[in-house]
Amino acid sequence: MSANADPHRPHIAVCPGCIAAPDGPVEAAPTEARLALSLPTIHCQACISKVERGLADVPGIRSARVNLTLKRALIEADPDLHAADLIPVVEGLGYEAHELDLAQLSSTQTDRVGRDLAMRLAVAGFASMNVMLLSISVWSGASDATRDMFHWISAAISLPAVAYAGKPFFVNAWSALRVRRLNMDVPIVLALLLALVTSLWETSLSGEHAYFDAALTLTFFLLAGRYLDQRTRAVARSAAEELAALEVPRALRVVDGEETEVAVTELAIGDHVRVRPGGRMPVDGVIVEGQSELDRSLLTGETVPVFASAGQVVSAGEVNLTGPLMVQATAVGEETSLHRMADLVAIAESGRSRYTSLADKAAKLYAPGVHILSALAFVGWYLWTLDLRTALNIAAAVLIITCPCALGLAVPAVTTAASGRLFKRGLLIKNATALERLAEVDTVVFDKTGTLTEGAPAVTNLGDHSRRDLEVALALAEASSHPLAQALARAVQSAGIKPARVSDVVELPGFGTEGQLHDQTVRLGRLEWVGGTPVEATAAYLDAGDGKIRVFTFADSLRAGAEEAVAALQAAGKQVVLLSGDTEGPVAALATRLGIANWTSAALPEDKLERIHALTADGHKVLMVGDGLNDTAALAAAHVSISPATALDAARVASDVVLLGRDLAPIAEACTTAQKATRRIRENFRLATAYNVIAVPLAIAGLATPLIAALAMSLSSITVSLNALRLR
Repeated sequence: MSANADPHRPHIAVCPGCIAAPDGPVEAAPTEARLALSLPTIHCQACISKVERGLADVPGIRSARVNLTLKRALIEADPDLHAADLIPVVEGLGYEAHELDLAQLSSTQTDRVGRDLAMRLAVAGFASMNVMLLSISVWSGASDATRDMFHWISAAISLPAVAYAGKPFFVNAWSALRVRRLNMDVPIVLALLLALVTSLWETSLSGEHAYFDAALTLTFFLLAGRYLDQRTRAVARSAAEELAALEVPRALRVVDGEETEVAVTELAIGDHVRVRPGGRMPVDGVIVEGQSELDRSLLTGETVPVFASAGQVVSAGEVNLTGPLMVQATAVGEETSLHRMADLVAIAESGRSRYTSLADKAAKLYAPGVHILSALAFVGWYLWTLDLRTALNIAAAVLIITCPCALGLAVPAVTTAASGRLFKRGLLIKNATALERLAEVDTVVFDKTGTLTEGAPAVTNLGDHSRRDLEVALALAEASSHPLAQALARAVQSAGIKPARVSDVVELPGFGTEGQLHDQTVRLGRLEWVGGTPVEATAAYLDAGDGKIRVFTFADSLRAGAEEAVAALQAAGKQVVLLSGDTEGPVAALATRLGIANWTSAALPEDKLERIHALTADGHKVLMVGDGLNDTAALAAAHVSISPATALDAARVASDVVLLGRDLAPIAEACTTAQKATRRIRENFRLATAYNVIAVPLAIAGLATPLIAALAMSLSSITVSLNALRLR
């Protein structure tokens, strides 16, 4: 394999010292390449051993290690060996493989926010345990100088601990107050500050009670909720970034007949770009040389490849199938048709950003209510006693005991439990409010190609042909990279049939394959080239050398779980809509098979977006499920959206949920889980409210000592967390 490597392919130094070193007159060649492959279908130790042994047998590979958790192979190899050379090796072992961009992965390995929250959580936990020990001594009867000493030690621990651990709350509260808004962090911060100030004042006056332990306990529980919620989001980001790394943005630029591999960002209008079979168009342009067929399914939803030759206009994102093409760039970077879709997406996303979460709605009611109660308690007690110290103590007790902890945990505790449950079923929640929006859905819009179907053809009439015809077809199909030929080859091989002894087999890009069998020319390919009578279905035509034309028909295979998902959603009372860019025949056939009465074919990206807007205007809450670039604007405009892991990065970024597996059945379960999660969130708010109805009068009456406040907060937090865990 290394002997066939492209000599003009540039190599990246993996040594940081080499990267940092100044340019010199002589550039040393790299001595090692680090490669990465995504292996989504491995599932056990036997898979690991088989892949590692298979890769180790490849000349030029120095080491190969497979990580089952990440489903990734990391390979150290000779510098002239490339990931693309190893994909056929792994596929030959029976596993799916994709190239990963190591540079992109390495830039996202560390979760700084998660580590920061974990560190703050640890500080708050350690500090609260130590202050609680000192508080127990005070509650047990320590008095006078001993009590004061314990309070001052508690202050020395609490002030820096709260300042460090509580920084996320202070930052968020200030951000809200700067724009004259209230969020859940505002009463939390006010409770922390008032607890600390009151405790310092009481300590300086040799008072009996201090709230240092309550402030730290509040900080600890809230940080625990934030950390759990953040970890859920981090898993989503990590998986999305790994999926994005599957798309390596490179192109072959041709200058004076010499090919050079460059980043797509370095291309300019007028450049000539070589697009090899299997490659994706990196630019908008015009074909100046070559013949082939193009797969436009991710852009338009068309399942049938389109013939392409010199003079034809192509768009970024289309896949070249059979023959090499030379394309002259007419639009690059942000000017391509791909990037123009971003404008539609930006407009669509603005509507979703106006969604108000349950936590924000609760904060609008809770925050001013708590502040008013605390202020009234302060004013009332001051007017009654004319004692500023007593009034401030009771106001602080009201703020601390009015359960900002339980309310702060109400949403993250539930979303973490629900996200974990859905992750086990193959659904990755990316957006913090996705579950709440998913629970409101009453209409589900599906794309066709790559979503309800696999986006790959399957032979429908294999049994109509003789064994000899299948042997000839297999010999010709194996020599082609066309998706119909590959599907035919897989089907015939699975029937246990061996290829005929066809010699001199060649592929004519854009037409098909031909060879010699017993001095007769045999052909497999397009109708216009082979001859025969056209049929309505997608088809390949075979001339087995006797002048009689055989027809192999194909249909897009249904995705696993598609029938179950549609049936379950309809049984749950949801309207199901099929919205596809494919032609009318395949769309109508699929709609009939799945029992979908409301369907549209030949829909452009703008049409899909308009349909989503129309449904929304009629009061429907729309879930959009799609995978292509033509779905991106609709995914962003929908109330909530799901895309498969096999979707393009643009579609995954625009969606709220990623379907990790190939089975669509979990989509219906996700809607049910989201509804349960929303009920749990509302139950948590009701639990917190009920708790406040009992606790607030005690605080206002001056009966809430620091011990009672700490115990009440802990009890409310544990209750909320246990209620959330019922989702599991």
